[in-house]
Amino acid sequence: MRRYETIFILRPNVGEDEINRVTENTTQIILNEKGTILEMNKWGMKKLAYLIKKESLGYYVYCDFAGTPAAVAEIERKFRIDDMVLKYLTIKTADSMTEENIQEALAEISAKASAPVENEEMEETDSDDAEEENIIEETE
Repeated sequence: MRRYETIFILRPNVGEDEINRVTENTTQIILNEKGTILEMNKWGMKKLAYLIKKESLGYYVYCDFAGTPAAVAEIERKFRIDDMVLKYLTIKTADSMTEENIQEALAEISAKASAPVENEEMEETDSDDAEEENIIEETE
C-alpha cells in the first residue's frame, strides 16, 4: 500500500447531500480496494484563484489515505465523470505503508486533532489568570 493525499473541489451550488455522496463514494472506493482512510476533512467554501468552469467559488474536501494505485485510478475516473467535481489532485506521499505505519499515522492524526482543544483550554486559563492579577492590582 501507498499513502496518498487527494484534494477535490466541488461546485459551490451543491447541497450537503451531494457533498456527502461524493465523499462516501470516494471512501467506498478506497475501502473496496482494502485501503484505509486516515483523514477526511471538509474545508468548506473558498474563493478560487481563477475561474474553473465559470465558477469563482468551490467547496474543498481533503482526503489522506493509504491505498493502492488501482483505487487512485478509480477515484480519478469517477471524478472525471462527475459534473459536480470542478478539479482534483492526488499526490503520493509515501511509496509503501505497512499496517504499523498506518496505525502510527492514525494515532498522530488523532493526537493532532485533540491538541488544538488542549491549547485553547490553556489559553483560556492563562487569560483568566491575567484577569485575576489585574483585579488584584486594582484593589491594592
